[in-house]
Amino acid sequence: MVCALLFLTACGASGEAEKTIGIAMPSKALERWEKDGDYMVETFKELGYQTDIQYAQDQVPTQVSQIENMITKGVDVIVIASIDGEALTDVVEKAKGQDIPVIAYDRLIMNAEGIDYYATFDNFGVGVLQGNYIVDSLELDHQAGPFNIELFGGAPDDNNARFFYNGALSVLQPYIDAGTLIVKSGQTEFSRIAIQNWDGATAQARMDNLLSGNYTEDQVDAVLAPNDAVAMGIVSSLRSVGYGSNDRPMPVITGQDAETASVKSIIEGGQSMTVFKDTQQLADVTAQMVDQMLKGEEVTVNDHETYDNNVKVVPTNLLIPIAVDIQNYQEILIDSGYLAASDIE
Repeated sequence: MVCALLFLTACGASGEAEKTIGIAMPSKALERWEKDGDYMVETFKELGYQTDIQYAQDQVPTQVSQIENMITKGVDVIVIASIDGEALTDVVEKAKGQDIPVIAYDRLIMNAEGIDYYATFDNFGVGVLQGNYIVDSLELDHQAGPFNIELFGGAPDDNNARFFYNGALSVLQPYIDAGTLIVKSGQTEFSRIAIQNWDGATAQARMDNLLSGNYTEDQVDAVLAPNDAVAMGIVSSLRSVGYGSNDRPMPVITGQDAETASVKSIIEGGQSMTVFKDTQQLADVTAQMVDQMLKGEEVTVNDHETYDNNVKVVPTNLLIPIAVDIQNYQEILIDSGYLAASDIE
């Protein structure tokens, strides 16, 4: 009997220690989300936590169902990278009703009191980096131009997409107003330039239309692309009409996420730059925040003002992104171990 009691006590103690973290991710369609998920699972495992990770393949009802299942299973914390930041209010409130803390991961979840914390990068700063890269590459402070630019935005249901765009326009708009930069298509409103699901094929089709409608004789000098998937679609469109040759050089093309294909494109002279957001660092920070919550410790945040989800200002741990191009990709991406040299050969 004593042995049995000891066994049961040990099991009880073990059971209490084995907490489970639910991780709801948007999709594996973008390389970065799969990396984020892998990093988080690995980091939580090192901290002694189990994980229940689900990918919703960019289907909002699927993500809602997956989170509901996590709540039913009684996970201890849920980390959510939302597909649509406006669509998860009810399910987040369900989690709150079960006293399950929720951390918004990289994308802010709107209109939900149950969001405890937010872990992300300086998303406005991402756009600033992209805008400054265009300004510096075209030497806009030293040349009158005019230069032709076209603008692309991210997914309209991703709150971050507007942060990226607003950050870029905070840099580019004065040059547009001054006539140094010309948007020949006239398409500058976010609603007109947004690319659903950050889809490269959709971006390619839009760029095809922009080229045929506005650039049969004129040259495109720059394209603001919000991320690498969109940028790669733009590169494909431009190459199909002869850009990338000595007679018709590639315009300046921005990006984000440091995806392998885009890094290769940068090396080969296609895409110009990408904004590197170290997803391993974000995963580490998020795991640390969860660990602090579950241990009753003060959770590390560094922003208490910026991210208002219409219900509350969400305490945020904000990380700093880095601009990467042909000049520094080796140091930032390869030497750091984020990518292997063989990945981009």
